[in-house]
Amino acid sequence: MPQITVDYSADLADGFDRPGFARALHEATVEIAAAKPPACKTRFRRTEDIVVGPESLGHAHVHIHIALLAGRTDETKARLTEAALEALRTHLSQPAGLALHASAEVRDLDPSYAKFES
Repeated sequence: MPQITVDYSADLADGFDRPGFARALHEATVEIAAAKPPACKTRFRRTEDIVVGPESLGHAHVHIHIALLAGRTDETKARLTEAALEALRTHLSQPAGLALHASAEVRDLDPSYAKFES
């Protein structure tokens, strides 16, 4: 915990400082949601195809999923969502000619969540 997944359009790969973004988001998650630094995990999933509305050209997409153990307030989740989008603004250079659609969400992990470390 937290489990963070970032889906992003392939067109953004060259201008997206993914390690820097992850570090910034981990810091925000520790500060805002009281996560422990070694527990922060982020994986990135490059999306080859995206269709926005009736068109498939000229658009790029980033969606940040943050899953936390239950117990955070809605205000905490909203603050973390805004921090995630701000970190994205700082670590992403948008290619010219693309409309960027960026979003983030914070949700509770299902009570069935379990993990082990070895």
